[in-house]
Amino acid sequence: MVPVAAARVEQKDLPIWLEGLGNVVAFKTITVRTQVDGRLDAVLFKEGQAVKRGQVLAQIDPRPFQIQLNQAEGALARDNAQLRAAQLNLKRNADLLARKLIAPQALDDQAALAGQVEGGVRIDKAAIASAKLNLDYARIISPIDGVTGVRLVDPGNIVHIADPGLVVITQLDPISLLFTLPEDNLPAVMHQLSAAPMAVEAWSRDGTQRLGIGQLALVDNQINAATATMRLKAVFPNPQHVLWPNQFIKARLLLTTRKGALVVPSTVVQRGPDGTFAYVINADQTVQPRPVEVDLNQGDTSIISKGLTAGEEVVVDGQTQLKPGSKVAPRHAGEVPTTPGKPRNGRPDIGGSR
Repeated sequence: MVPVAAARVEQKDLPIWLEGLGNVVAFKTITVRTQVDGRLDAVLFKEGQAVKRGQVLAQIDPRPFQIQLNQAEGALARDNAQLRAAQLNLKRNADLLARKLIAPQALDDQAALAGQVEGGVRIDKAAIASAKLNLDYARIISPIDGVTGVRLVDPGNIVHIADPGLVVITQLDPISLLFTLPEDNLPAVMHQLSAAPMAVEAWSRDGTQRLGIGQLALVDNQINAATATMRLKAVFPNPQHVLWPNQFIKARLLLTTRKGALVVPSTVVQRGPDGTFAYVINADQTVQPRPVEVDLNQGDTSIISKGLTAGEEVVVDGQTQLKPGSKVAPRHAGEVPTTPGKPRNGRPDIGGSR
């Protein structure tokens, strides 16, 4: 009898995964810059600190902008007084003209003066708004939730709008993953994506640890002609910051789930002069080769479209020693092989002691 490894043909739902390589990228990356010139009075964050949107990160000396605001408010008060006087004089001149006590030109001149003063009031209001905006810009706030990087400027320096920035903030939750797949997968991916959201798993570079489960966000709008690959982007929740920008990742895209598929280990399928076949173990422990058709290989599993039925026993390993009609001693996964004359389950193998 030839010892072989055996397995049964199973019928089950099998998820179909597409695997690719990629890198993690921050969902958003913001370089925080000053929008006004001035002395940097204080930096209110620590490097590597998690910050919230709207949180104050730094303070520029606000006194010059407060002075500009006070000046604009004073100019507005002055021009408002002049506008009230000009409007009263315009009303008086209108009454005098009705009584034909002044020339029409005097009324026109007063109306023009009132209009000029009104224009000055509007300019003053714009100056106040600009001064308030600059005063607000002196408080530098975080535009997003994220994590700060290395501080680029220390307090006490004079900062300018044209400077490279104060700090870079990256948004890590959610986070994005860019990965590639062969362009041949494009039709199937686009078909499934148009029907329903597609799940993506992120695995460590050695493929031993799953780091997160996300969702496919988009397929890039062009194929890389040099590599014949398409680029895809997935978004992952990342509250524990397990995924980090520029991290190398193995991505698995769930294309679909094959319902009621006939599956066997991939090593069951052999190739011969007449095509693919598998050794089927009969009830009398003899084997016969049978032609099979493989629909799809998924990792170490093959989906059989023709040639086998659920429940049949097939040879997984040891086919090189077989020929049609060979007698076999099948061993299934998890079983401990026995040798004639050696104990099995704590009892002697009587058959082998002959």
